[in-house]
Amino acid sequence: MEPIPGFGFNPPLAPAAGFEIAGLAEVRRRPAEGVLERVHRAGFHTVTLVTSGAGEHTVDFVTHPCRPGTLLWVRPGQVQRFGAGGGLDGVHLMFTAEFPPPVAGLERLVREWRGPVCRQLGTGRDYASVATLTAQLRAEFTRPGQVSPEILRLLLAALLLQVDRLPGDDGEAGGGGEVYARLRAELERSYAVTRRAEDYAGRLGYTVKTLTRACLAATGLPVKQVIDGRVALEARRLLAHTDEPVSVVARALGFSEATNFGKFFVRQVGVTPGEFRRTQIAKIADCASIAE
Repeated sequence: MEPIPGFGFNPPLAPAAGFEIAGLAEVRRRPAEGVLERVHRAGFHTVTLVTSGAGEHTVDFVTHPCRPGTLLWVRPGQVQRFGAGGGLDGVHLMFTAEFPPPVAGLERLVREWRGPVCRQLGTGRDYASVATLTAQLRAEFTRPGQVSPEILRLLLAALLLQVDRLPGDDGEAGGGGEVYARLRAELERSYAVTRRAEDYAGRLGYTVKTLTRACLAATGLPVKQVIDGRVALEARRLLAHTDEPVSVVARALGFSEATNFGKFFVRQVGVTPGEFRRTQIAKIADCASIAE
């Protein structure tokens, strides 16, 4: 299957391996023209604080309006697209999952497959706290002479922990503890192999009832719905952003028959795979015409 285009972490002349901070407008000028305006996956975290301009950023089929005070956190593997026009500017952090220090509570944030993408901070205390930490990170990153990776790691840890306690505009409810975290990690490895809650319980050494309690605490949904939701998300990504036939998408997600995949997709999304793909193609065409 032709993959969704991706980007690895390869910043120019970064003084600390695994971390970079730059202006958003500068980063958007780096790739070939229009690349970031197309759908892509990044293999690293990005945290952006918008400081000027207005626009949009789409992550996994949700379009977030952006203005001064908007904070975006996009995680590795999420499918995203910058809005056309390039009017936004701000502070743009990029870091690999391995860069932050082993601080209590931080690994959960960095290893989670998703979380709240967008927060609107306005210009109050929350904005001031985030802006101060990003300014300190940028000052250290551009410091004349030797840059300290240790200081960068600790400042990044403070920033991420500060972001985590801000109210989110979307995302999961939180909770679920280690059980839910382990399930999410295993689900990322195995969603295309099995959709049976019993299989995940056996692999992790829990009962299905224990997984359900953890999922209800974290998302309000039982474990089977969490599993099916992850498969449905990947199906939507592949249908919207690749040209592969539905039968190929079905096999890539572990369905032996395209008809079974079609029934599953209708239950999860409410339309057939073909109808969903046609709708997404029309939306992309509309966005392209507006950009022109």
